[in-house]
Amino acid sequence: MIRTALAIAFSLPASAQVLVNGAGATFPYPIYAKWFDEFHRLHPSALINYQSVGSGAGIRQLKAGVLDLGASDMPLKDDDPAVSARGLLHFPTVIGGVVPIYNIPKLTKDIDFTPELLAGILLGRITRWDDPKLIELNRGVKLPSAEIVVIHRSDGSGTTYILSDYLAKTSSEWKSTIGVGTSVSWKAGIGAKGNEGVAGLVKQTPFSMGYVELVYSVQNRLTYGRVQNAASRFVKADLASIRAAASASSMPDDFRVSITNAAGKDAYPIASYTWLLTPARISDPIKKRIIVDFLRWMILHGQRMAMEVGYAPLPEAVAAKVLKACDRVQ
Repeated sequence: MIRTALAIAFSLPASAQVLVNGAGATFPYPIYAKWFDEFHRLHPSALINYQSVGSGAGIRQLKAGVLDLGASDMPLKDDDPAVSARGLLHFPTVIGGVVPIYNIPKLTKDIDFTPELLAGILLGRITRWDDPKLIELNRGVKLPSAEIVVIHRSDGSGTTYILSDYLAKTSSEWKSTIGVGTSVSWKAGIGAKGNEGVAGLVKQTPFSMGYVELVYSVQNRLTYGRVQNAASRFVKADLASIRAAASASSMPDDFRVSITNAAGKDAYPIASYTWLLTPARISDPIKKRIIVDFLRWMILHGQRMAMEVGYAPLPEAVAAKVLKACDRVQ
């Protein structure tokens, strides 16, 4: 276990305050809100303002130089100009899972989903809860004779990226017709903004189905189903199955990795790291100090708070690599 003392002493007058602006993913917002509040409580001169606007918007604003910190559930690719031109660095923060949520009144059993069924529903090809393929897979579950109301993200979303990444790996139809991205061309459904918006719309719409990060399902008391993993087992998302997905995957030095459809019988297949993105060079020395010290605090002290909120903390080996990588910020 990492055991290192962290002391922060900003060179500011007691009454001064420096604002660090961040924005991006809604996927990790519950833990980021908790972390930034606690960091500010411990260090009143450092205020990190974070706007939960979606990964797509966060990346665009960071590239435009509007933000000090970006947040995304999608790592940038090598051919993205921002990686080379601005030297954006990726720092994994926690691990979460994207879950298929649904609102079926009086349903008492969980629904199992294969990637083919998930793709079929989201493509608008499977339109009813009593579709023969759903009934065949879920024997013993009393599925209603009702149309499926699909709820998807309307904004650029890392949560959409994670789901589409999984489906592109496991469904040839999804890969050829939709592909992978933070924004995709939906064939069916109603759009909602943010994990918050999808959760809220599913909650108020009978017979609907959508997808959110696990924490949003738990907070909104929404039922979510099991998903078939690479070992052909139907696994329900929880901290153990999300950590199993991370444990089955190696972490490269630049931290850009996908852990969807990870090997291992206990791995939840739609799991992902989420990242804070920072410029490799930060001209303002005070902001640089705040950002680097926050990243170190996040590893040394913030990880223990992750499970309280509903996220899986970083594996110890990954946490050690992130702590060392803080020195890359110049």
